[in-house]
Formats: sequence, structure tokens, C-alpha cells
Amino acid sequence: MDSIISTPLFGIALSLLAFDIGCIVYKKAKLPIFNPIIVSTSIIILFLLKFDISIEDYNKGADFISFLLGPATIVLAVPLYKQLHLLKANSVAIISGITVGCITSIVSVAALSNIMGLDSIIGLSVVPKAITTPIGIELSKQIGGIPALTVVTIILVGNIGYAIAPFVCRLFGIKDKVAVGVSIGTSSHALGTTRAMELGEVEGAMSGLSIGLAGIFTVLLVPIVLKLINFI
Repeated sequence: MDSIISTPLFGIALSLLAFDIGCIVYKKAKLPIFNPIIVSTSIIILFLLKFDISIEDYNKGADFISFLLGPATIVLAVPLYKQLHLLKANSVAIISGITVGCITSIVSVAALSNIMGLDSIIGLSVVPKAITTPIGIELSKQIGGIPALTVVTIILVGNIGYAIAPFVCRLFGIKDKVAVGVSIGTSSHALGTTRAMELGEVEGAMSGLSIGLAGIFTVLLVPIVLKLINFI
């Protein structure tokens, strides 16, 4: 048994099996809170704790799946290409919306960190919460955060966005498909984008675009915004 656990095959098999179970649960429950990411993550954590398996052993295989995050994000360019005319027609509004969303995300983290009296390293770890994981990890390292905490935060934000994004859009009367997609992609990255794709092709395409631009804008804006508000 130990020899199997110590091989990359274990982490890959456990991840795929847990996600498959998560998909089945989601189809049965039909509730956002039971989306495959939440369910599969919970299953993996409980399994590792139950059988006292180290995260290092699990990551020998899981890291292969993590590596695919980059290519998977790039694939989102396909639906965007199909909606290229909408991008051209709304380019100013889209770029402005993403920029404002990124600044709001950064400032809100800094403000809440100060209000709650959190250690600055925790605040810095949470700053990349709204961008995709590969970019968020590197940004966290650059600004002195804790990458592991950043990953947890990104996952939580993505799942929250997946669960409540459509409700929030309805609550504030956001009906334009482009606006819905941009808001979801900017605030809750790839997990939110999966929800946007369920809403429609336009929403999914705009959300996919927002993932990449929000990541780039956040990397560029974080040092400037945090210095302006004296957070670093």
C-alpha cells in the first residue's frame, strides 16, 4: 500500500475519482453549494486525514493536474473568439470594468485587514484572491504572502462566486450578458467562469476574457495600489 501511495499515480487517481464523485453529487443535488470542486476537495481532505497520508505524497501526482491549470485557462480563448465582435464593440467598458474590479478587490482586502487587525502577511496572502491560481501563487510570492494561504483563499472565493454570482447579478439588476460575464470572471476567476458558461455562451466568453486580463491588471496594480494606501 505504501508503495502505491508514494507514486504519482495515487494523487492523480484520487483527484480524478473524487472529482467524478463530486460531479455525480452535483447532478443529484442541483445546488451550487455542492459543486464538484467543493465536494471533491472535501473528499480528498477527509481521505488524507483518515488514512494519515501526507500532502507531499498526494502532491506527487496532484502536481501533474495543477500543471494543467495553465493550458485549461488558455482553452477559454475558444468561446471568446466566437464572441470577438462583442469584445470589439464593448472594449472600453470591458477594460474599465475589469480595472475597477481589480482595484476594488485589492483595496477591500487591505481595508478589511486593517479593520480586523490582521497581520500584514495574511493580508498580502489574500490580496490575489480574485485571480486564477497560477498567477495568484506567483504574485503572492512576489509581495511576501504565503502561497498556500493564497491558494485556499482563491478556492474559497471561486466557490463563493460560483454559488452566488447569478443571484448577486439579479439583486443589482445586472442583465447585460457582457456585464454579467465580466463581473463574474473578474471577481471569481475560473470557478466563476464555469458558472458563467452555464448561464450562456456570451457570459462564458466574457468571463474567460476577464480571467486573463484581471490577472495581468492585478499583477501590475498591486504594488502601486498597496503603496498608495500605505499597506506595504
